[in-house]
Amino acid sequence: MQKLVQVFRDSGKIAWLTILATITVLMGSSVLLLNAAEARYERDIHRIGFNENWELLDEIRKQAGVMTDSLEEALEASAEPPKNQAYLVVSIEDRRVWYKIGDSTIYTTQVAVGSGKELVREGEKGTWKFETPRGRLVVQAKEEDPMWIPPDWHFVELARKKGLGVVKLTRGQAIPVADGSTITVQGNDVVKRSQDGRAAAFDVEEDREIIVGGNVIIPPFGTNQRKYAKVLGTHRLVLGDGYALHGTNKPESIGQAVSHGCIRLRNEDIEHLYGIVAVGTPVFIY
Repeated sequence: MQKLVQVFRDSGKIAWLTILATITVLMGSSVLLLNAAEARYERDIHRIGFNENWELLDEIRKQAGVMTDSLEEALEASAEPPKNQAYLVVSIEDRRVWYKIGDSTIYTTQVAVGSGKELVREGEKGTWKFETPRGRLVVQAKEEDPMWIPPDWHFVELARKKGLGVVKLTRGQAIPVADGSTITVQGNDVVKRSQDGRAAAFDVEEDREIIVGGNVIIPPFGTNQRKYAKVLGTHRLVLGDGYALHGTNKPESIGQAVSHGCIRLRNEDIEHLYGIVAVGTPVFIY
């Protein structure tokens, strides 16, 4: 009988040790998974900032289990303008920006704001909505001659206007062309490679994208064909998560609700603000 009791005691100890070991492994796995999720989140946030594809931010944030981001925190912050300090105010309805110190207006001019339109995603659920965010943001950085990295919606929007399809080119992929050549990626360029092996890089700009076989080609991020000069004008005041006050190559659009979310100014106006607005300046959008 004593032997039987001892067996149960030993079995109980083994069972408890097994349970504790299992819990330890599970906790370790959870930490590893959490760290991996956070690493993926940080990696994707850097990618979003590079792409200026802020619509992707919400999706990745939810997948990683991260429930706050810099934009949400900024928008939830106090919207009370500081006294005796410099700040920017943007009225979406009036389509105007004011640079103020306390109650004094130092500079004001017209702007273009988000159109509020929606675009259905190509082959995916959901839509892109082109709105200027309301609330309190901050000037995070200042840039001269900013380069625009067009998000996927730019190519989808262009294709819809022209009645064309969309093909997203990936590295290592070769898209055949009717003349026997192929469209592929070589180094940092999207090239057209002829049958004899010669390759020529595409020279692209806004409204002069790569179109092959009735499809608009979306170049991979990081290629030179995914970088457009002069679209954002001469200067940019970065607000984070893809939003900014910037110049334009379409000055006739100022005063209208036509942008994809950013606050657009004439180049001479953004150049002036660039010279007087410091990094860290609050921006109140309403």
